[in-house]
Amino acid sequence: MNRAFSRKKDRTWMHTPEALSKHYIPYNAKFLGSTEVEQPKGTEVVRDAVRKLKFARHIKKSEGQKIPKVELQISIYGVKILEPKTKEVQHNCQLHRISFCADDKTDKRIFTFICKDSESNKHLCYVFDSEKCAEEITLTIGQAFNLAYRKFLESGGKDVETRKQIAGLQKRIQDLETENTELKNKVQDLENQLRITQVSTSPAGSVPPKSPSTDIFDMIPFSPMSHQSSVPTPNGTQPPPIPSRSTEIKRDLFGAEPFDPFNCGAGEFPPDIQSKLDEMQRQRWRGSKWD
Repeated sequence: MNRAFSRKKDRTWMHTPEALSKHYIPYNAKFLGSTEVEQPKGTEVVRDAVRKLKFARHIKKSEGQKIPKVELQISIYGVKILEPKTKEVQHNCQLHRISFCADDKTDKRIFTFICKDSESNKHLCYVFDSEKCAEEITLTIGQAFNLAYRKFLESGGKDVETRKQIAGLQKRIQDLETENTELKNKVQDLENQLRITQVSTSPAGSVPPKSPSTDIFDMIPFSPMSHQSSVPTPNGTQPPPIPSRSTEIKRDLFGAEPFDPFNCGAGEFPPDIQSKLDEMQRQRWRGSKWD
């Protein structure tokens, strides 16, 4: 293993200073993982971490798991590890927290760096597999250190403190966004549970009773089919029921049918009386004709 920061000072770097100062250099690699180490630097420390993560990789490979691919964005501010498709930042290793970086000369694909975690203050060794760019990535990180150190000297140390504050604020914003997303999900779950509870407690098929519609005078419209006894009078008493019409023939007090001299059948009266009745009926007919 070779330490990347021991390169000669007059060495020609691979990238322009503007590319690392104003932008970043992207690389694709496979991420074997990270593991805690006891020391912030050292060839043996890194070598043990690589052996440990390689063994873990073989176990995962036997279980059918693939090594995840990541995108590295290297600048004077640090090394970001992102998911290639979604561009989601998985790890943001600030440059002033990186204490060691090296590529493996026995395995040209492997390169590593040690970074102090901002939360736990533990030193973690990150191990990557890049088939063609392992040494180039190591040199790019070394160039970023060189530019950052020069900028530190030019600013008298103020620039580094500013970057630390900005990095802290960015992490705080990221934590708040994550917390906000979790709260939104919890509120949505509570609303769904409340909706399910309301549906389950309401009686199935129940229809609320409808009040009768009223007209512009706030009165119930008249319906010929409605029974009059169902509407009380103003004094609270029920009105007398309307007598139903009957098709039966009305009879008098003694149970006899009312007398109608023109509807009587023939043979019910004596002949002299019947002849007078017939004459009266003819006169009645003539009078109605001339009217």
